[in-house]
Amino acid sequence: MRLRLLLLALGTFAVGTDTMVMAGILGRVADDLGVSVLAAGQVVTVFALAYALLAPVLAAATARWPRRRLLLTALAVFTAANAVSALAPDYPTLLATRVLAAAGAALYSPNASAAATTLVPPERRGRAIATVLGGMTVATALGVPLGTYVGRADWRLTMWLVTALGAVALLGLAAFLRELPAPAQAVGLRERLAPLRDGRVLAAAATTFAFFMAFQSVYIYLGTAVHPATGGDADRLSTILLATGVASVAGSWLGGHVVDRWGVRKVLLTGSVVSAVFFAALPWLGRTMTGALVYALAVPLAGWSISVAQPHRLASLRPADAPLLLSLNSSALYLGMAAGGGTGSLAMALLGERWFPLGASALALVALGMAAGTTRPAAPAPASGGRAARQESSLPEAASRR
Repeated sequence: MRLRLLLLALGTFAVGTDTMVMAGILGRVADDLGVSVLAAGQVVTVFALAYALLAPVLAAATARWPRRRLLLTALAVFTAANAVSALAPDYPTLLATRVLAAAGAALYSPNASAAATTLVPPERRGRAIATVLGGMTVATALGVPLGTYVGRADWRLTMWLVTALGAVALLGLAAFLRELPAPAQAVGLRERLAPLRDGRVLAAAATTFAFFMAFQSVYIYLGTAVHPATGGDADRLSTILLATGVASVAGSWLGGHVVDRWGVRKVLLTGSVVSAVFFAALPWLGRTMTGALVYALAVPLAGWSISVAQPHRLASLRPADAPLLLSLNSSALYLGMAAGGGTGSLAMALLGERWFPLGASALALVALGMAAGTTRPAAPAPASGGRAARQESSLPEAASRR
């Protein structure tokens, strides 16, 4: 049982590494393929956009597939696509392989979490999901800096690393994962998108989109933003990315605790303010290793707290539709990441390599305004109210009660 969960988590670790590691090797990709760093950054944009758009479509198209076959097919596509990425002779080929890798990732990640719940008794399902999703979180802490370090001489070695991770997970699951129960009900694409007709859900998804567009517009080009501190040295950049990953894990843990203590609204507002301030400060912080490390700790800590608060917010709006709402939140997150690539390159073109993080600061303030405008402070909790009384509701819902 534990081995199967760990193999599922290894798959999400490979997906998480593949999603984020390009930030550490953009310069080498650009040099090798003869394109600008801005063009190389669109490799991340294409992956994230394909993931966001294909996730609901592929989920609907494969809803009746046996779960084991679906997981193995998804990992096979993901692994093969990364192998072809490692062999890509030119920029257009690399872009095409990233779309294929995103398709495999979009099909694997949500189904791996669902599969985890069928492998354990009901009372252990939360821990099973946390184990599988932990692979994605650990990827930010270990996979990204490891991939950056491996690719310091040749970015293609990083792609081979991701390929190897996917292959081990694929072979392990093929050997040890038995057939899984089919879903009780196949949900079509129309049903998956139906919750967006609820204004509260749309507002929450839009906030996720805006914040992660801000975050990713800097993260993709972090090597450029901190170049004065690293001097182009891959080991120094790996250290900064390691700090970012550790802070991401800490932020994910912290977010779960502070959401219960403070409520969703305070976490969203505090995280957005902290992020906006540090984005604005990065043109100065990025000039020294100390400053870059301070940034690398502060922003992921705030950002991953928000990434916990937003699913909590959505699930509390319509608990019966929680799986669909969380899927929509994931798509909004990846759409934000995709838009962040274009936004970051535009900001760099307009403001220059030093000042482009100011664009992210402005976007974080937009996310702050959206969060403030679509949630409301919780009413004072009665003595016997407990946690449930502390949860915020969105403004449209509050208005419907008056």
